[in-house]
Amino acid sequence: MLARGVISTPKASYFSLPILIALTVFMAVSETPGILRDWTINQNPVRLDDGDISNGKCSTRKGFFTNCSAHLNYVYKGQSYEKDIEIMFVDAHAGDYETDLVISGDHPELATLSLGIEKLWNRIITLAAFVALLGGAYIAMVFQILRIWRARAQLRHPAQLVPVPVEITAFDRRRKRLTVTYADKIAGRKTGRVAHTRFEPGQEPLLVGEKDGKTVALAVWHGSTALPVLLDERLERIDMTAGERATILAPLGAELAAHPPELVAQRKKGPSIKARLARFVLVILLIIGGVIGYWLWYVTSAASQFTSPGMDINNMMPAPLNRWGCDQLKKRFGDQRAPFGCAASDFTSWK
Repeated sequence: MLARGVISTPKASYFSLPILIALTVFMAVSETPGILRDWTINQNPVRLDDGDISNGKCSTRKGFFTNCSAHLNYVYKGQSYEKDIEIMFVDAHAGDYETDLVISGDHPELATLSLGIEKLWNRIITLAAFVALLGGAYIAMVFQILRIWRARAQLRHPAQLVPVPVEITAFDRRRKRLTVTYADKIAGRKTGRVAHTRFEPGQEPLLVGEKDGKTVALAVWHGSTALPVLLDERLERIDMTAGERATILAPLGAELAAHPPELVAQRKKGPSIKARLARFVLVILLIIGGVIGYWLWYVTSAASQFTSPGMDINNMMPAPLNRWGCDQLKKRFGDQRAPFGCAASDFTSWK
């Protein structure tokens, strides 16, 4: 038998869950209606040259996340409309955006910016990525909490204990209590599972050595429990007699007497300057290769000349490459409106 409460749930998990839910719901509720509106408009778009776009503003955060808003005022078939529009997308664009007012020919009360139509798939993918990341983090955290609860329920019953060395990944001393985070990364199973535990005042984990600069402690697998249990240095977490504890600890104490391990914060040794520079250059080369590859796909194979961010990449290309790219697009879409980067001064015809 093991003592109760030897596996704990980080308090931050309970605070993080509602935050993740709120962020996921906020993203879905704030962006989905606009995407559905623009999807409907895109089925039968009508450009209004006499519509008024006021208070137009785009701001970029972190270099990629762009948010644009504007007030639309237009008249269609004798009926006046006013709309406030806001769209979010990912873009590496520099400078201003050229955009028009677009409404739905089937539902004239629905209006948006042509920029929102051009970035429609960008917005859909961006929203899906945010929801997937936030929702995935929420599901992973719930799974971890449920696993801890199941493990704590299994510890209420006696089972065979199998000793296992674990790596101390973090610890915190606060109000005379020690909180330790440890991971199963050393023994044969190497599940990589991470667990947390709190020691009462005066208790310390049973440290048995070091490996690769990390402190190693002794834990036990309790039957089929999904998480190992970290032991204390006096084995008070195991239900046994004082004589049994002394018998077990005597040879271990003799073995570690010459070099007793300590629970100290290990400073991670970072990569060398040369390695960091090589990584930086590799990342830059990968980014450049990806951008050029995407640009080639856009100008030669994209289903629409308004594919984003292909238009922006083509516009930022040197003049000879931009001209070649526009020629490739014109071969396929010459009878249609020119995209950004290939448009003449009237923003419609090909340059």
